[in-house]
Amino acid sequence: MEYKGACLVLCLLCLPYVTVQQGIKKQRSTTKGKPDVVSMKMYEDLKEKVDNILQEMNHLKEQQSLQTICLKGTKVNRKCFLAFSEPKAYHQASDMCIAQGGTLSTPDNGDENDSLYDYARKNIGSDSEVWIGINDMATEGTWVDMSGGRITFKHWETEITTQPDGGKRENCASLSAVAIGKWFDKSCKAELPFVCQFLIV
Repeated sequence: MEYKGACLVLCLLCLPYVTVQQGIKKQRSTTKGKPDVVSMKMYEDLKEKVDNILQEMNHLKEQQSLQTICLKGTKVNRKCFLAFSEPKAYHQASDMCIAQGGTLSTPDNGDENDSLYDYARKNIGSDSEVWIGINDMATEGTWVDMSGGRITFKHWETEITTQPDGGKRENCASLSAVAIGKWFDKSCKAELPFVCQFLIV
């Protein structure tokens, strides 16, 4: 009697396992060849969702770092300016801005130029001269911004000296606080303070 009871308990315990196994076999036989397709589709959907989350997270990180930069510097239109008072050669200054996710400041209009002049004067000094992201290194006389696009706004000093006047020796542009925000061409090897700009998306 005890033997029969033990067998009955054992059969009852095995029944769910057998039922599950039969269900799996039945599912496999009715969807033959489809499990791989379904799993690949699910994998692609999941991968897309993860990629979207990563993009959102990176965007939020950029926004947070821009807010920090704007708090340290100043916000002008859709840009943040951040001053660096330690003098550097043009290429070193440019590299430093790029390493932080920006570029050398490039005023696109008179208001931005005035804001940059005011910011440089207050944060670097009233007699300061700072690098701006404008040069004619590629083609003499063709002044371009950091992306290589021709500049449409110009603010060269023309009253005391006719700028740019340095020819092939002076291929990088600076903004002078003494000259109330006017631009001068200088040797790219000269060391000047600089202001980086960061675009606000």
